[in-house]
Amino acid sequence: MGAELRAVAARGVAGVLRGASLSTVLPAMLPRVEPRDRTLLQEMSYGVCRQAVRLEFWLERLLSRPLKAKEHEVHALLLCGLYQLEYMRVPAHAAIAETVEAARLLKRAWAVGLVNGVLRSFQRRRDDLMAEADAIDAVRHACPGWLLNRLRKAWPTRADGVLDAWMQRPPLTLRVNRRQGDVDAYRQQLEAVGLGAENVPGVADALTLSRAVPVERLPGFDQGRVSVQDAGAQLAARLLDVRAGQRVLDVCAAPGGKSGHLLEIADIELCALDNDATRLARVGENLERLRLSARLELADAAEPGGDWYRSDYERILLDAPCSATGVIRRHADIKLLRRNSDIEKLVELQYRILTNVWPRLSAGGTLLYATCSLLPEENADQMIRFIAEQPDAEALPLKVDAAVPAGPGIQILPGTRDMDGFFYALLRKRPVA
Repeated sequence: MGAELRAVAARGVAGVLRGASLSTVLPAMLPRVEPRDRTLLQEMSYGVCRQAVRLEFWLERLLSRPLKAKEHEVHALLLCGLYQLEYMRVPAHAAIAETVEAARLLKRAWAVGLVNGVLRSFQRRRDDLMAEADAIDAVRHACPGWLLNRLRKAWPTRADGVLDAWMQRPPLTLRVNRRQGDVDAYRQQLEAVGLGAENVPGVADALTLSRAVPVERLPGFDQGRVSVQDAGAQLAARLLDVRAGQRVLDVCAAPGGKSGHLLEIADIELCALDNDATRLARVGENLERLRLSARLELADAAEPGGDWYRSDYERILLDAPCSATGVIRRHADIKLLRRNSDIEKLVELQYRILTNVWPRLSAGGTLLYATCSLLPEENADQMIRFIAEQPDAEALPLKVDAAVPAGPGIQILPGTRDMDGFFYALLRKRPVA
């Protein structure tokens, strides 16, 4: 690990500090470092986001005065330096020397002394800084205060388990394409190339690898034999219970994981809907790899109109835009990007989409409402409100062993059977009498 790697990491983290997602920033960063260093770049980038609350707490106490708002790269470099000293197995002298040199590579010569001083001060004051951080609940758990308060209110007896899960690295879980073979046969293929995997109880198509590897190492990946998808996300297609010949609408479909799973399960007429052209193109690419097809439509599901709105559907999957608080261990930058004020806006957007999509569901049909959120406002409360205001809507029971009841739906909590966090509710449209 050299100065160039640290400079690249700082540029990536700076992008997140400016408001970009790490999944957008990081792919552009990876080609800038040697292939052997890409894992280290990912570890540093995700690690800084995961521990950002603690790192920011320390940095505030180590700086004699705040950095100027525009100095995102120096800010990010300091966070990267602190992360190395505390959480990476890098010799302290190397972490400091190379991080200082990275300031020069970033053309911030004025910050060389600052970076050196801050990191050496952390070494001297580490024990006191750790004690201060651990005395504050939100800082101890590296969780924004507003989110910690919401989590403890929503899940008072389970919050600590969720907080622990958020700090873990997620597993690499695969979804086996049943059109091309069964799960046991694919597990044997993995074992033949030295990759161990285990079934996920209660998730029929899932295998979790014993260690993460590039997708290029997965047998048959390019031919659509498997996809990478969290086991909790894989529940959606099975819960919707699609049947051959049905018209199915996948709302907010990008990047297409659930669309692909629905098509793997049954020969259906699928319309995949999304309002982002780039992300919708990803749906097409993913389906092409699986050797499957669907009608892709660029449209805003919160507004009537478009070809999709002229049809009725026996099944609708609504993977609603949400706070994504259930997938923080996989997308650690959510801790930096999400704001408390976002929740109310998301709740209203979800409700607009629900009320706009519902008329397109055939009588007797079912709609699966899904989020990767842990917050009742987006989940159980949303369903209670919708059912109360839609006289033809009724909730159907869902049975998933790993889930806990959540109003008219169920909640998978992060870490349960090594899954991410998801909410599901299945609504049926009562036939007209």
